[in-house]
Amino acid sequence: MLVHLSDIVSQEGKCLKTEIPLALETIVAVGDTYKVVEQKPLQLMIVNTGDKVLELKGRTDVVVRIPCSRCLEAVDWKFSLEIERKLDMKQSEEDRIKNLDESDYITGMDLDGDRLVCDEILIQWPLKVLCKEDCKGICSKCGQNLNHGECDCEKGSLDPRMAAISDIFSKFKEV
Repeated sequence: MLVHLSDIVSQEGKCLKTEIPLALETIVAVGDTYKVVEQKPLQLMIVNTGDKVLELKGRTDVVVRIPCSRCLEAVDWKFSLEIERKLDMKQSEEDRIKNLDESDYITGMDLDGDRLVCDEILIQWPLKVLCKEDCKGICSKCGQNLNHGECDCEKGSLDPRMAAISDIFSKFKEV
């Protein structure tokens, strides 16, 4: 949803408190698309601090379904977002690009709440997601989820790059 900012920018000291309903269905991150399973409206406060500078403060919770890094089971990951930004509305689109200001959630005098929340989620994206702390992962041979039970694969297989060392040890056993 878009919030029009021209009224706030025109009056120094003006404050706007609003609740923006989010319409996020998916998040594209790390080269993949993830489903948004739950989201609360964005509680947003925008204050004109003077000289066409706006201070944004917002809060929301979004739950995204991400696969476990070890076993690929779906994990509902909660992002509790606290957003604080300053926007210089005197800058043009070209100035923002030149200054590497990545506020793609501002277009002209409109603020896109969905884009703002999406950017914040990408900043807080976890490096590793685990379904549980002691996740056993999957078997590298058959793909069995080892959290649901053991598989029948041979456990003693070595890395093929270590075959030469294995041959040395087997020669010493014969002596």
